[in-house]
Order: sequence, then C-alpha cells, then structure tokens
Amino acid sequence: MATAYRPDARDLERPGGGHPDRPPVKHGLPAALRAPVEGRTWREFGHLLLSLPISTVLFCLSITLTSLGVGMLITFLGVPILAGALALCRGFGSMERARARGLLKLDVADPAPVRGRTGGPLSWMGATLKDGASWRHLLYALLHFPWAVFAFTVSVTLWTCGWVALTYPLWQWVFPAYVGVDGIQLYGDSTHDIYLDSPFELAATSVCGLVLVLITAWVIRGLANVDRVMVAGLLGPSRLATRVSELESDRGVVVDTAAADLRRIERDLHDGAQARLVALAMDLGLAKEKLAQDPEAAARMVDEAHGEVKVALQELRDLARGIHPAVLTDRGLDAALSAIASRCTVPVTVTVDLASRPAQAIEGIAYFTISELLQNVSKHARATHASVDVWRTADRLMLQVTDDGQGGARIDAGTGMAGLAERLDAVDGVLVVDSPQGGPTRITAELPWLG
Repeated sequence: MATAYRPDARDLERPGGGHPDRPPVKHGLPAALRAPVEGRTWREFGHLLLSLPISTVLFCLSITLTSLGVGMLITFLGVPILAGALALCRGFGSMERARARGLLKLDVADPAPVRGRTGGPLSWMGATLKDGASWRHLLYALLHFPWAVFAFTVSVTLWTCGWVALTYPLWQWVFPAYVGVDGIQLYGDSTHDIYLDSPFELAATSVCGLVLVLITAWVIRGLANVDRVMVAGLLGPSRLATRVSELESDRGVVVDTAAADLRRIERDLHDGAQARLVALAMDLGLAKEKLAQDPEAAARMVDEAHGEVKVALQELRDLARGIHPAVLTDRGLDAALSAIASRCTVPVTVTVDLASRPAQAIEGIAYFTISELLQNVSKHARATHASVDVWRTADRLMLQVTDDGQGGARIDAGTGMAGLAERLDAVDGVLVVDSPQGGPTRITAELPWLG
C-alpha cells in the first residue's frame, strides 16, 4: 500500500487541509516582485496613512479627557468624565476594527458589551470603569499614536523615495537633479555640473528606486502586521473571555451529545433487546404450559426461544460495543479499529503508528470518530477500498480515513459529520474534509493527545 499523506497540526490551518496533491495558485511573477503592485500592499499603505490623523485625534481626546477625569476624581465630576473617555475609546475601537477589516482583512470580533449599562447612569459609569475591555481600548489609544507616527514616517518616506527614483527617467527633463556633497538636489546652478542625465545614470537611479520599492513593500507589510497585532490584542475580546465562551459552548455540545447517546441507548434497548426478551418470556411461558400436554410442541418452542436468546445476546453485545467496546479498553486502538474494519462492507486497511496510548477519553473519541466515518463509507461512498491511518504528531493525535468512492462528502451534507465535527470541537479537535466530486475522499481529524 502506498504511504498515506500525513498532515501535521499546521497543515490543517492551510486551505484544503494542506494536501500536496492540491496545486497552489500559480502566478507569473515571484512574490517578491509582485508585492509593490498587489492590492494588499496598497491597502496596507492606505491603512498606515490613515492611522496618523486618526491616532492623533484619538490620542489627544483620550489624554485630555483621562487627565481631566483623573484630576477631578477628588470630586464626583471626575467619574463621568473618566467613564466618558473610556466610552469614547470604545467608539473609536469600533471604527478601528472596521478599518482593519476593510484594509488589513483582519476580522476581529467585538468585545463583550459593558454590563450594567441598563441600570441607570450611575450603574453604567461603574460598569464602564470596571470593564477591562474599555481600559484596553484606552491603552490602544495611548500606544498606537507613537507607533502610527513612526509607521507613517517610515512608510511614506521610503515609498515616496522609491517610486520617485524608479520613475525618475520619466520626469527628469522637467526637474533635473544633480549629485553634490549634500546629496541629490533639484535645480542645478553654475557651481554644480554633475547631473543625473546620462543613460547610465538614469538607469542606475531607476534600478536603485526599484530595489527600494521592492524592499519598502515588505516593510509596509511588516508595519501593517504590527497594527494587526495591536488591533487583535487590544480591541478584540480578551482571550480569557473568548475561552470561557468556547468552554460554555463546548459544555452545551457535550451535554447534548450525552443526552442523545442516552436516548439512543434507551431506544435500542426498548425496541431491540427488551422487546425480544419480553417475547422470549412469553414463549417460554407457553412452552411451560404445553410441556405436559404436547412435549414436542413445547420442545419446538424452547428451540425457537433458544434462537431468540442468541439474537438478544448479539444485540446486547452490539449495544455494549457502541457504548465502549471491551477490546478498546483491553488492547487499544489498533485492535479496536481492526474489529471495526472487519465489519465494514468494503475492504479496509488499518495502520496505527502509536508508541503509547492516549488518554482514555481521547481514545474513545478517536474510536467512535473512525467508526462513524467507516459507516459513512459503507452507506454513502460506493467505494471499493478504504484505509485508516492513526499516528501522533507532537501533542496531537491524528486520524485519517480515505476511500476511493464517489466523493462529494461535506460536513453539512447530512451524513452525521456535522455532529462529529461538533464532538471534536468540544475537546479542541478539528475535522477537515477533502472530498471532490468523483473522489477520492480524505477526511482528517485532529485530537489533543492528553496522554
């Protein structure tokens, strides 16, 4: 069997799951040469240009109001002034997030609103002064101003000088320049006779300008990345609040999943083994009544009841296997997945490359994930062969199920993968589906190791 492609955790962050058989978009020029004329560079340059006036206004207002509010705290008047300064910073923060979304293509979620603002002016002022997001907006106003001055100066100076030098042959006949002891000067006189007017000098100036433009494009991107960090770190929701929200959502998913599993087990017991055992008890009662009068009929009924017992036992084994198979507890993923593969309707090759066992809960999730994916292969893929690969990458457990079926699988296609993705997300896992129409299908799941 050919070696399966095994992405690491970083691969899952790339478009298409990082698969090498998906060719990247090709461009005629290398990235270093495309940068000066790409829309991204000009958008980021525009962002740096706008940052200076906006940051100047925000810095002046925030410094003035904050200083006034702190100075007036000896009286009650300082409280509303300080609260108003924080509210003003939050308003500018909304504009900055919108500007970053449009020019930097950075989508930062709004922070949680100030709690208690509906209880009257006093409660609103108290809630605003205690709100950490508001103080982070004020910190952004103070820190971003000196950075905006620096970024504006560097980007405008380098960008302008680069393009002026690059295009110098186009306008040098209007404003001839000479090289003197003080550098390149415009408008020569009788004391300066070294002009940049020969073909070689024009070409050299243009080449120097091209080099400066190419370098400045990446300088602008680096400066814009600092803006991205500041906006995401200071104007978005705090990491703690985001994590709490994620945990609350994950808890709801876990509770719903557990309730659904309990309903499934109850339904299987009621409709399957329980109904079969009730019928078995009735048959044995009838056989007991006929034992003296018609022993042969009673023997046939007992024989039928024996068959029903075997079926009921098989259903109970399947139900127990669906809760947590004993082979998984005793022998680990390799043996448990081999057992699943043997029951699949298509041939399945299982490869488990693990030096140790992960945490029991993660091992159970991995088992049920692959079980669900193989059921989808049996029901929907129309495949002739499938493979299962399990391995460890750093502190992550990687699962991959591939088949040569018809493809077209999606998380929202109603094949149970949406619920599977929610289960994985509840434990900080990831599910990536790569299934073009016509196949093949490659589904990669990532789980924390927690071993």
